[in-house]
Parts: sequence; structure tokens; C-alpha cells
Amino acid sequence: MAENKRIDQATGTQTVGHEWDGIEELDTPMPRWWLWTFYASIVFSIGYVIVYPAFPLIHDSSKGLWNWSSRGALEKEIAADAARKAPILSAIAATPIEQLPARPDLMRAAVQGGAAAFRVHCVQCHGSGAAGSKGYPNLNDDDWLWGGDLKAIEYTITYGARNPDVAETHAGMMPAFIRDQMLSPAQVQDAISHVRVISGQEKPSASARRGAQVFADNCAACHGADGKGLRQFGAPNLTDGIWLFGGDRAALQETVGGGRQGVMPAWGHRLDPVTIKMLAAYVHGLGGGEATPAPDAATQTAEATPQGTPATPTTQ
Repeated sequence: MAENKRIDQATGTQTVGHEWDGIEELDTPMPRWWLWTFYASIVFSIGYVIVYPAFPLIHDSSKGLWNWSSRGALEKEIAADAARKAPILSAIAATPIEQLPARPDLMRAAVQGGAAAFRVHCVQCHGSGAAGSKGYPNLNDDDWLWGGDLKAIEYTITYGARNPDVAETHAGMMPAFIRDQMLSPAQVQDAISHVRVISGQEKPSASARRGAQVFADNCAACHGADGKGLRQFGAPNLTDGIWLFGGDRAALQETVGGGRQGVMPAWGHRLDPVTIKMLAAYVHGLGGGEATPAPDAATQTAEATPQGTPATPTTQ
């Protein structure tokens, strides 16, 4: 092929010596800057292989002269971040949760930390905006089954609700009045009529008047004579427009007839106390949090609800 090489008259460049159907290729040299860049990349790659991990081995990889790894760099960043946060977390840990609002700097830090923890552990049930869904409470409103002050929320997160393996858990639940033959279907329908009247969804009727007596005999012990609920039992307020499982007749029929036994996880065995405290601060700050009750009213919160609380109707 060498004997076929020639100088192209138009460009003055030598051809490579082959042709296809009269078409020839010029042997144009690469630009000098490109060649030096290519040589420099070769030198750089050799240096990189020597300095950084590069070659896979059977159980590991080459370490390189600097013994650097992305995992090690991440661990250092995490350790540095933990050291930066340590004083704040220690201060939060040492401050009783009901005193956090008096320390705006700590409260802000707790809310920020709680928001991060909420996105990891809580959005699966309560949603990214904490608005909940059927069977999962909306944490933005001011309706609380077990108490909405900081300490009550902390207690609920720590011990959960209806956890048989946690002695301190909230234990109230809604009985199944039809399934367990405690009431007849007709009595349940009358009780539902009464509930829908006191919640403003229906006008008074003969069924509702009969249901008022059924309610007084079977439901008032937990929901209160006025239907506004009792927090020591986790019994919801039936007179407002907030419903956990729905307030229409079909939903109420399912609730009263079949009962409700929803479970809130007990995070005390999964998360450290500071993270739980920060979660409580975040949830409290979503919009529905309540002020810490006075000492003589503390019994109205659910923080001291023992295991074995009587079964309670819970229709919201």
C-alpha cells in the first residue's frame, strides 16, 4: 500500500495509500494541541491509578497511596456533622420538652431535626404533608385523641397505641357492637342517627331520638354524655367534622358494627429520645399543637394512660 501513497495536489497532504471507487483518504496529522492533551491524559490516568483505588481484587480493591475512598470520605463528613450538632442535641436532650418553647433557638433546631426524621419514619402513614388519610390521623388540625401538647405527643410517639408488647402504650379501642352481638343492627342504626345529628350532618328524627338512649347506655362512658370524647380513653369528639374513618352512614356502620383497632407504632424502641423529642416538636408545630396543660389538668392528657384501659368506642 505504501507504493500507492502520493501527495494530494489540492491540499499538499500525503494520502494513506488506498482508494475506493476513486475516493482517497488524506493522512492529515493530528493537531499538536490534541496530541499533547492525549499524552497528558495518559500521564494523569497512570498517576490516578497509583494514588487512588483503581483495581478490583477478589475481596477488596487496591487502596492507592492516599488510601482514599468515597465511603471513608462520607464517614468523615458524617462524623464532622455529628460533632457540629452535638452541642445542640445535648442541649435539647437536657431540656424538658415542655420547656423547649421558652428556648426559641432550641425549639427551631428541634423542629428542623424533627422535620428530617418525619420524612424518614412517618410519611409512609401520615403523608409528606402530615395530612394523613383514612385511618391515619391528620396532624395539621387541632383534633387529638390522646392529647396535643408537647409532652402528650412525645408520649404517643414513644409508646404508640394498642401495642401489646409495650406496657405503657395507649390501650383504648372501639368495640365491634354488631359482630360481638352487643347491639342489634337496628340499635346501631339509631346510634348512628344520633351521632350524625350531634355532628350536624342530619336533622333530628325518631331514629336519632331512640339512638340518644342507645348512645347514653353504650357510648357515653367513653365519648362523654355530650359526645365530645374523653382523651384518657382515646375516644374522639363526635360533634365536630373531623373523622378518622369517615362520618357517612356506611363508614359509621363499619366502625360501630365491626370496631376499630388501629395501631400506632411505638418508636421508643427504634429511635433515640432526642429524635423522638424533635419529632414531637415538629408535629406540635404543624398547626394543631396545644399549650402544655396546667399541672392540675395533666390528667386530661393521655401521657399517663396505663395498659388495660377499658375498651372504648372510637368512631373518628
